Amino acid sequence: MSLTEEIKKRRTFAIIAHPDAGKTTLTEKLLLFGGAIQTAGAVKSNKIDTATKSDWMEIEKQRGISVATSVMGFEYKDVKINLLDTPGHQDFAEDTYRTLTAVDSVIMVIDCVKGVEIQTEKLMEVCRMRNTPVICFINKLDREGRDPYDLLDEVEEKLNIKVRPLSWPIGMGKGFKGVYNLYEKKLNLFTPSQRKLSDDRQVFENLEDAQLDALIGPGNANQLREDVDLIEGVYPDFDVNDYLEGKIAPVFFGSAVNNFGVNEMLDTFIKIAPTPKSRETDLREVKPEESKFSGFVFKIHANMDPNHRNRIAFLRICSGKFERNKPYNHVRGPKPLRFSNVTQFMAQDKEIIDEAFPGDIVGLYDTGNLKIGDTLTEGENMVFTGIPSFSPEIFREVVNKDAMKTKQLEKGLKQLMEEGVAQLFTFEMGQRKVVGTVGQLQFEVIQFRLKNEYNATVEFHPMNLYKACWISCKDKKQLDEFVRSKNRYIARDKDDKLVFMAESKSWLQMVQDNYPEIEFHFTSEF
Repeated sequence: MSLTEEIKKRRTFAIIAHPDAGKTTLTEKLLLFGGAIQTAGAVKSNKIDTATKSDWMEIEKQRGISVATSVMGFEYKDVKINLLDTPGHQDFAEDTYRTLTAVDSVIMVIDCVKGVEIQTEKLMEVCRMRNTPVICFINKLDREGRDPYDLLDEVEEKLNIKVRPLSWPIGMGKGFKGVYNLYEKKLNLFTPSQRKLSDDRQVFENLEDAQLDALIGPGNANQLREDVDLIEGVYPDFDVNDYLEGKIAPVFFGSAVNNFGVNEMLDTFIKIAPTPKSRETDLREVKPEESKFSGFVFKIHANMDPNHRNRIAFLRICSGKFERNKPYNHVRGPKPLRFSNVTQFMAQDKEIIDEAFPGDIVGLYDTGNLKIGDTLTEGENMVFTGIPSFSPEIFREVVNKDAMKTKQLEKGLKQLMEEGVAQLFTFEMGQRKVVGTVGQLQFEVIQFRLKNEYNATVEFHPMNLYKACWISCKDKKQLDEFVRSKNRYIARDKDDKLVFMAESKSWLQMVQDNYPEIEFHFTSEF
């Protein structure tokens, strides 16, 4: 196949949602349709011996939530799909924001009982920053939820995007019968199945068919005919270009746990979703069909296999063809890097590959050379932009409980911070180590992983800090003077950048007024 054909075949997207909207269950079902797995494991069930495929870290199984983005690739109807399942919990939002830089489109899952929630609004803002195309999947219609029309209005109002239903539910809760596909004008009636795919489906090309009344009852049949007339009358025809520009979100209804509506969405998705797009660098725009390889690292995961202490960098390929064992220019680093161990993922199952194309996500085994945001190219010195680190909201001091394990602790902290789990600041004075996170839960995750993966025991003591601000100044002399006068409040992040640790909002304001020539930044990308 030519490079252009390989690019046309690929769809790379992330599934995002508020916690508990059914994101991981939907991921499972998509893998089931792609033939990547044979049975789906119910996320919260203890009786099923196969836990969900995409939640595989020990702590995820204990809590029943996703704490790290997992990457999965599978083929469906001759299309190569790269799917990233993100954590929904707001404490891990930064991982999700970074993942959104590596995908071309997004499926947003909304719970039909709770509707649009705060976390969903935040994620939508990140999608809007890049005009990422969004498909909406309204889930859990096997429960008594809110009226579909009300949900559509709420999505438009709260997420500030026009919607167009492309499927429509028949009934809800116990009376849920199936989903009508408005895009293909077909009705599929399923027997609900939680674990396996059933081929037992009836397809209606024409809604006036009298057999429809016999199958779902005259009341449901008439309601469906009315709804379809109303939708076709109220909403304009679906325009794929509006969707690709991020102006309109197609909406699908279904129940992921019962396999209702998932197939309709997947079939439409592979027809309309964007193929790999161009990306911005600090020098120019890079197009996927360029012959020379380029890509960037958007995530790092340490200890994917606890027995081998390995570290994997996730690389999004932006242009050209990536080949195993070929030396590539590491833009930030001193020397070119070559990778003999290149994998593609099925959650934590991995297979070694020899080549990959734009849109693919590959895992590179790394001994510590790569960081989040690094660019690899076939020679050109350019850097892909738009992968931020935000100023944390909660700060805790790291207290080592076992002096004999200092080395293990240092190593563990270094590796976990390079993963982007949280941020580490080391004070210039006294070398105190402070971890900053977006949410409370991350401290528990760090503590758990330090103990289990590095055998280091720590406690986190609260600190009275308001913000960590990265500082810069055009005049080096003035910067040195500022650092000397505020020595107690100066720390360095893991990249050795200078950070000013402000104790309160008013005090930070006062310092900014007193030192107008110093610039204070709230993200590390400036």
